Amino acid sequence: MGALVKHDENPAAPPPTGPRFPGWRRTPARAAAVTLGLTLPWGVWLLVRMLGLEAGYPLVPAIAFTPYIALTALLPPVVAGYLRSWRLLALTMVPVVAFAALVTPRAVSGTEAGQDGSRLVVLTANLYQGRADLGVIADLVERAEVDVLAVQELTPEAAEAMTEVGVAQALPHDVVDARPGVSGSAIYARHPVTDVTALDVADTHAFARPSAEITIADAPPVEVTSAHPVPPTTPDAVGQWQREIAALPRAENDGPLRIIAGDFNATLDHAALRELLDTGYRDAAEEAGAGLRPTWSTTSAVLRLTIDHVLADERVTVDSASVHNVLGSDHRAVLAEFTLPAT
Repeated sequence: MGALVKHDENPAAPPPTGPRFPGWRRTPARAAAVTLGLTLPWGVWLLVRMLGLEAGYPLVPAIAFTPYIALTALLPPVVAGYLRSWRLLALTMVPVVAFAALVTPRAVSGTEAGQDGSRLVVLTANLYQGRADLGVIADLVERAEVDVLAVQELTPEAAEAMTEVGVAQALPHDVVDARPGVSGSAIYARHPVTDVTALDVADTHAFARPSAEITIADAPPVEVTSAHPVPPTTPDAVGQWQREIAALPRAENDGPLRIIAGDFNATLDHAALRELLDTGYRDAAEEAGAGLRPTWSTTSAVLRLTIDHVLADERVTVDSASVHNVLGSDHRAVLAEFTLPAT
């Protein structure tokens, strides 16, 4: 008898090659369910962000991280590509495109150079309970020829030191409300000012919120406000934060030119700040392509958010904007240059 030979049941089938993929990849329905399940969190985040549904805690502080969430939105398309499903890939790319439409314009400059009118340079800086190196502030004021300086967390000691470092001499006109801790604020200006701080600020704001009308030759009056709403880090604080942003001066086409500069404790992804912008303001950093540069916190490797802003009336032309490190502070300063319409 000859030797027994074991025949393959299907000799025509080639031997298996390549990696052994898990069963869910070979099951289209299951693969689609897994991919769509992965996509759902990004879709929900987009819905909350686009409709301004981040009411309450912790959604309000969480929505500030939208630019970071946008980066992770590429995970579902990677999974769809692994599954070799073009339909799923196209579907999972929808959130990626939507996030890109929301976030990337902040990194694209839309400034218009060469406009006629008076130049106005505005600098805002959070002094971190007066601990910031005021020499750095004074140097920025001198080098950039700053016309208006808005500071937050100005203590009485820091207010006195403003004279020692030369800020008070370079910007001799001011509206100052210095307080211990984090609640003080001030406006220093090169041009004459009139204190126009609203009478109800003490009733509506936990921190000082001075406003000054600045008189500039060959330009309409400019009303500048130093903003510092409370940080929305607790359930109670979220409500106070929303009320304080809502109480900031609205832009009015038939009123004075308005600029609001300061630590808003809000990003451009917060509905409260977008509602303020919709009244007729533009964010200088966003217009200049610097809207994704973080301004807080310089002391953390994880919490890097853009919460300091200079908002300008739409009648004002944004020429440039930049952010600058300030030793001793957990915030970076924002410097913006504008052209005012001629009278």
